[in-house]
Amino acid sequence: MLNVTTVNVNGLRAAAKKGFVEWLAATSADVVCLQEVRAEPDQLPAEVRAPDGWHTVHAPAAAKGRAGVSIYSRREPEGVRVGFGSSEFDGSGRYVEIDLPGITVASLYLPSGEVGTERQDEKVRFMGEFLPYLKEVRERAAAGGREVLVCGDWNIAHREADLKNWKANTRKAGFLPEERAWLTRVFEEAEYADVVRRLNPEVAGPYSWWSYRGKAFDNDSGWRIDLVCTTRGIAERAVKAYVERPASHAERWSDHAPVTVVFA
Repeated sequence: MLNVTTVNVNGLRAAAKKGFVEWLAATSADVVCLQEVRAEPDQLPAEVRAPDGWHTVHAPAAAKGRAGVSIYSRREPEGVRVGFGSSEFDGSGRYVEIDLPGITVASLYLPSGEVGTERQDEKVRFMGEFLPYLKEVRERAAAGGREVLVCGDWNIAHREADLKNWKANTRKAGFLPEERAWLTRVFEEAEYADVVRRLNPEVAGPYSWWSYRGKAFDNDSGWRIDLVCTTRGIAERAVKAYVERPASHAERWSDHAPVTVVFA
């Protein structure tokens, strides 16, 4: 069995004060992938930076207070790699991967983008470089008899079922036709599987992000943008996938909720 959880913490220091520490102590996950950490390791309290029972890898962004990804694993990694060979993005705190026995697990924070701005141009450049790497890491892993899990905030809703108000968002970053087509290429050309959708083929969502604005959370007006994408061998071993949605707005420690997948 392998339990993997991914969650965008929307600032780890803030999340730690609102319930992340307690959640981590209670989780049954073997690996936890975090995004939008927004802190240097030495800025994190000891119980967050290196909690008992966990091996941690932190990859902060060169730009202080932005992005940042981390991985917590119960087993000590056999290898760690920050970035994916990109001169532009390897220092941006958007990708880190670890090797565990028989599997490579990555934490990804894909740029969110904003139509008509440099942020969207950055997102397009990132996607252009990242797709070939997804193919490369899959091929490298396969040659060694390994599987790959890329967990994280992909910042793209792939299908209409992946966001509540899809008709109002067809021209907005995160649901643009070209972004959705790129994610299709991840699944078809790069041969990855969206395991949450595979296990929940006909449902709306399950959503993992809700804006703090208005009544989005209370109305479950969310987006499914936090994905666990895997090579096809281990995708067949996924037996359960769910979003750990808080019971109430007051219990949220991020605008995202943890997404957990259980592999047999």
